[in-house]
Order: sequence, then structure tokens, then C-alpha cells
Amino acid sequence: MKNLVWFVFGVASGFVVAHLVNKDPRGHEVLAEVDARISEFTDRISDAYREQEARFTDLVDDAKVAAVGVAQTAATTASDVIDSAADAAKKLAD
Repeated sequence: MKNLVWFVFGVASGFVVAHLVNKDPRGHEVLAEVDARISEFTDRISDAYREQEARFTDLVDDAKVAAVGVAQTAATTASDVIDSAADAAKKLAD
């Protein structure tokens, strides 16, 4: 409980200090610069996230195409094996 009180006191003090700093023109400029840097940082993180997401999407799409190719090859091979077995069985029957 004591930690919660200190936490709330710290947050409230931070708001008061930020309000007082924002009243001063120099403090307002500093806060505006901090805000701009935070915005720039979040924009960079967002761009990096979208880039990674696009890479993963491309990888998943490539994996899907490869899986379809493998499945088609396996189906063709299985069909060929069945046809060969049927021909061999027919030759043995004759």
C-alpha cells in the first residue's frame, strides 16, 4: 500500500512539474522537442514493424506456394506409382 501511495504521489508530482515547465516559454520548447522526438521514435518503430510484417507475409506466401508445389508433385508421383503398379499387375495377370 505504501508503494502505491508513493507511485500516485510521483505521478501527481510529475504532472505538476510538467504543467509548471510548460508555462515557461523555454520549458514549452523543451517539452515540444521531447514530444517531437517521441513522435519520431514511434514513427520509426511503426515503419520497422510494417516492414517486418511485410517480410513475414512474403515468407508465408512463398511457403504456401512451395507447399502447393510439393503437394502437386507428390500427387503426380503417387498417380504415376499407381499407374505403374496397375500396369505391372495387368502384365502379371496376362
